Amino acid sequence: MENVAAGPAFRDATDADVDVLVALIESAYRGDDSRVGWTTEADILEGQRTDPEGVLEVIKASDGKLLVVERDGGVVACCQLEHRGAHAYFGMFAVSPALQGAGLGKVVIAEAERQAREEWGVTEMHMTVISVRDDLIAWYERRGYRRTGKMTPFPYGEERFGIPQRDDLQFELLVKPLV
Repeated sequence: MENVAAGPAFRDATDADVDVLVALIESAYRGDDSRVGWTTEADILEGQRTDPEGVLEVIKASDGKLLVVERDGGVVACCQLEHRGAHAYFGMFAVSPALQGAGLGKVVIAEAERQAREEWGVTEMHMTVISVRDDLIAWYERRGYRRTGKMTPFPYGEERFGIPQRDDLQFELLVKPLV
């Protein structure tokens, strides 16, 4: 019998995980299902957040991995880790909307930071967040990330990243020291 108090299990994603991971990521960010959680982007972006090709590309990347988080036999969260020299990039972070707000995200990001530091010896974690996502940025700031003010444009016109509902979207680089 499985210990219900046990924490989540972490493993690297495989090709067999693609469909489950696409569904998880979409549920966390897009459409009415995402409104159950607090990370929804449904009010600023419509359309898809990712697709099977995009998830498979991350799984197959030679310089990174897609970390799968399981609990009670099901996939409940995921995140991308990419080794970029002295730093790692953290992306494609999704927690099942039904489990958001219960502390799982904190556990996942801490494990991702630990793995990046121990496996690759990196000294910083980088991520980009849509700059109008004040609540999400504040959550990352409470985890030790700092805003840099460095912006990159949102890929307007590339519907595989979503259909923007605003004309002021851009990504801000957030950075955290891992030493």
